[in-house]
Amino acid sequence: MAARYLSIHPDDPQPRLLAQAAEIVCDDGIVALPTDSCYALGCRLGDKEAVERIRHIRGLDNRHHLTLMCRDLSEIAQFARVDNVQYRLLKAATPGSYVFILEGTRELPRRVLHPKRKTIGLRVPDHKLALALLAELGEPLLISTLMLPDDELPLTEAWEIQDRLGDFVELIIDGGFCGTTPTTVIDLTDMPPVLVRAGRGPLEPFGLEQG
Repeated sequence: MAARYLSIHPDDPQPRLLAQAAEIVCDDGIVALPTDSCYALGCRLGDKEAVERIRHIRGLDNRHHLTLMCRDLSEIAQFARVDNVQYRLLKAATPGSYVFILEGTRELPRRVLHPKRKTIGLRVPDHKLALALLAELGEPLLISTLMLPDDELPLTEAWEIQDRLGDFVELIIDGGFCGTTPTTVIDLTDMPPVLVRAGRGPLEPFGLEQG
């Protein structure tokens, strides 16, 4: 069955379309959606089959960190162990184009954690459409950058996503072009912070330099 295609305004998302999108995701669907870095594939945290389908589409093994996209810092603290130092860093850099590697809490299924480190990526996007969908869902989305195996860049146009993935996902949200630069990934499990990947998010808040 071909994916549902919804054009949702990135700065003023239509409530009716957000409700339709949330219904599809809650019915165990995979969504391709825009964020403040790139388009991403997302599903509900508890949907085991959809998580495995995302890994298959992306060609990822279970050592690759998936990212839990949250509405705010309080939601991050529900799913990750955050001390005072980490919290101050998170507060200074969210919302924004960052993924933070943190130790997961018992709220998270083991299958979404790194098998050895028990860590996960977490982020709060600076994107009105993504945040509006999270609010409509009332829960975070487990996401991964929409970059297909053998591609050098993430997919950036919803029509191209439809052409290439229309039979493999349930929903494609067209929120316009959102760029090809992925998030900056920072490991906060130890101090000082460790830069995993330099991307769209500036490094200055963490006293880091691009290597």
